[in-house]
Amino acid sequence: MNLKINTLLSDLNEQLNFIDIEFDDTINRCEKAIEIIIVSIQKLKILFLKEKFKNQEQEIDFFKNIKPKFTSKLIYYNVIFKIETKKPHGGERILKKYLNNELDKLKRYFDNNLDFYRYYRTGSNYLDIKYFTRGKFDIKMALDSFYFEADHTFSTSHDFKVAKILAHDLIQVYLEDKLLIMENRDPKEKSQVNSKVKQNWTGSKVALIELLYALHTEGVFNNGASDLKDIAEYFENVFNIDLGQYHRAFLEIRMRKSDQTKFLNTLKEKLVKRMENTDDLH
Repeated sequence: MNLKINTLLSDLNEQLNFIDIEFDDTINRCEKAIEIIIVSIQKLKILFLKEKFKNQEQEIDFFKNIKPKFTSKLIYYNVIFKIETKKPHGGERILKKYLNNELDKLKRYFDNNLDFYRYYRTGSNYLDIKYFTRGKFDIKMALDSFYFEADHTFSTSHDFKVAKILAHDLIQVYLEDKLLIMENRDPKEKSQVNSKVKQNWTGSKVALIELLYALHTEGVFNNGASDLKDIAEYFENVFNIDLGQYHRAFLEIRMRKSDQTKFLNTLKEKLVKRMENTDDLH
């Protein structure tokens, strides 16, 4: 069953990626995406009901890790559709207030389900039998009303909550991107923000030089056309630091006997840890 489900999820992601390219209008994109996701979830249900789990661990894995990957997409596009169709007419001030209110809704849901957020984000499993096996619901565990209307042959008490966590992460990014675009369109606000966020590099020069060479090698500036010297000067100006003889420093980095990319490895480890452990939406 896993192979069939992986194929189904891959096909769904491919279709959604195509929709993102094909439809410029967000509302039309959401409508089409919802249609496709519903069909995909129906196929998932058919596959699920045809199979019988060999053990309880397989059932838990399905409802904790597999099904939410599908249903979270439905939640995401449905919420974005509602946000866009209910968007007020008016100036940027009104629209910013509206978008910030939507962010507040996400935060309130997080606050109301804090215990489960922590449980899920920290990879806990001691309550998995109650949360992710069918027929094990406990009314004391802050159930969504959705559960009582759901098909209990294809739902547990908390698989929908996992889907909402995954969807809310994406919705937050969507809303914050919208607000950021609006702020960047406003020269007055942009200058006020810039004056507050002047950043000085307080890490080591070697760490910044390691990052400089990595970004230049990846070609992330001006489609790879930027010269290393130009990027270095830009870093010095933005981060208020003198990189000195960065070519020599790079040679020293190359000569390290172990852990040549020490700073980049540390960045990855700490970011992964933050993703795994964070309870907050911000």
